[in-house]
Amino acid sequence: MTITADLVDKLRATRLEDIPAEALDVAKQVTLDGLGVMVAGAGEPLGLGRITIDYTKALGGPADATVIAGGFKTSAFNAAYANGTFGHALDFDNTWWPLNHPTSPTLPAMMAIAERDGLPGSAVLRAIVLAFEVQGRMRVASARVDAGQGFHKPGVSGLMGATTGAGALLGLDALQFRRAYGLAGSRAGSISANTGTMTKSSHSGHAARMGVECATLAKLGWTATEDVFGVGRFFEMFYGEDRIEPELFLKDFGDPYRMIDPGVGFKKHPANYFTHRPIDAALELAAEHDIDPAAIDHVVVDFPRFDYVNRPVPESGLDGKFSVQYATTVALLDRKVKVASFSDARRFAPDVEALLPKVTLNIRDDIPRSFQDCFAIVKVTMQDGRELEQRCDRPRGMWGVPLTRDERLAKFRDCCEGALDDGKVETIVGHVEALETADTVAPIMDILRGATPAMPDA
Repeated sequence: MTITADLVDKLRATRLEDIPAEALDVAKQVTLDGLGVMVAGAGEPLGLGRITIDYTKALGGPADATVIAGGFKTSAFNAAYANGTFGHALDFDNTWWPLNHPTSPTLPAMMAIAERDGLPGSAVLRAIVLAFEVQGRMRVASARVDAGQGFHKPGVSGLMGATTGAGALLGLDALQFRRAYGLAGSRAGSISANTGTMTKSSHSGHAARMGVECATLAKLGWTATEDVFGVGRFFEMFYGEDRIEPELFLKDFGDPYRMIDPGVGFKKHPANYFTHRPIDAALELAAEHDIDPAAIDHVVVDFPRFDYVNRPVPESGLDGKFSVQYATTVALLDRKVKVASFSDARRFAPDVEALLPKVTLNIRDDIPRSFQDCFAIVKVTMQDGRELEQRCDRPRGMWGVPLTRDERLAKFRDCCEGALDDGKVETIVGHVEALETADTVAPIMDILRGATPAMPDA
């Protein structure tokens, strides 16, 4: 028995009724969150959504699957690409531990196939749980890989998750499934050097499209290595031989499901997750002390040594999503952080230009680099000499510090504001929360197709 064969046997043997109700509930939560983030991503302030819609429309293809907020259908392959790109456009998609973006590379692939083939919501939920589990176990086996270094996770583990979900929905037999993974090994990649650009978002889109492609080709008889995770040395190539523990990949698979323990993180702010601690600390300081930004002398953020988000002068609003200095600045100025916080208009506004140079990082080697264990301290010194300080250990929405249902619904509604009327928003909520009884996902996608890409005001 090879590693890949063992994985495939576990997947194919898992029936819907074998999956705990808690995991299925989380699958519905990530579906609603993912769809909302895609709607918002279609209106990304720098035009990523517009370009993606124009590009996808130019590709043509059969009217099989919805491009969210695009007003048209295209092939399942192209729809998966567009919606996956929207899903990561704002860096608002959920994440978990070890760090990965499990939804944006996978959900678009599964929704496209389910819409095209008229599959029931229960099949989608099963596929989501399996896709998440594969990604989660891959990241457990590669947990020593630092975030922001080497390959960007959605293009590696995300692609394997998309292949898992697509393979489950297409009903691949054991040989086909093994070959689908082998083919996905030759489609994997995405470099973190593109962080701060539109290309980073396309990593999720590419993974979603390739997941559909790999499963489809395998079902048609395409051949590929049948043990990409074993003799194919996938972990060694993409994560590095000295940073992996492949024996952990299938250890305790589904016992418990990673969606349950440690759980999934739902982002409160549309920015890189490492910025959320200083954002939350700055928001609490601004509210508690009614800070007048014009009266700030300087700000110091105690932070771990993590160059990925140390960007004192971000080149654009999009680049600001990966800047602790900028995220802290807008949190102090606006007392909220939203999609429009990362537009170029907000990035280069006079008040931002005035405060941003006053915000510096104090890199502390005694603060753990691990996202699970790190913390941030925001220290604001006022011109009158007052010194204000707030520490954040675990941002709201992180696994173990979950958002309430009301908070998650508020995020979904905010993502859809200006793109869908309130009635349609609530209809989608109802459909997704009852997804296990749905005969098809078409009613959801029909509404989302007609959404209007909302370009948020700064």
